[in-house]
Amino acid sequence: MEGYGGQITFCEPTVAARQAAAHEVVARTGAVLIHPYDDDRIIAGAATAALELLEDVPGLDVILAPVGGGGLLSGTALVTHYLSPGTRVYGGEPEAANDAARSLRVGHIVQNEKSPETIADGLRTNLSERTFAIISNHVEDILTVSEDEILSALRLVWERMKIMIEPSSAVPVAALLKNSGVFAGMRVGVILSGGNADVALRGKG
Repeated sequence: MEGYGGQITFCEPTVAARQAAAHEVVARTGAVLIHPYDDDRIIAGAATAALELLEDVPGLDVILAPVGGGGLLSGTALVTHYLSPGTRVYGGEPEAANDAARSLRVGHIVQNEKSPETIADGLRTNLSERTFAIISNHVEDILTVSEDEILSALRLVWERMKIMIEPSSAVPVAALLKNSGVFAGMRVGVILSGGNADVALRGKG
């Protein structure tokens, strides 16, 4: 980030610490805070990934996307609902950070009690009321995967597709592989988001 000219403010890797650090930067610099997922503009921007997918590959039966705070999955679900209503949308989530799956199951937001330990660090956040409402109405299900399954999917994409994706992006791939029987014979699209990966990553796969 420094190489691109960014100014870095370090904090602990928890939601509370990130919020506190962000508010400190806003107070010190006068910056405008744009929430990473609980914002209609962010959701609309994230929706363009599924929009382009549906334009390039019409007639999909299913689209899978990762879910952390729910911005990307919300945008994916909304654009699919309006432009391709016959396409079902699923979320992929780590078992170690499965608040979205639990929330969808019980019908209200259930937060992770502490910062989850998962390699998919971009998916450690909890849903907001805004994203939960969208996901509840327009997402078929949230499919969870183990850490080993995430690593296997990550390795598969790197080795077979030659695409640098991050562990969070590998989660819906892992969900597709884990549930291959459910999606057999269907036209399935997967949103691959982000390339924030440590090339020294080690794990099973």
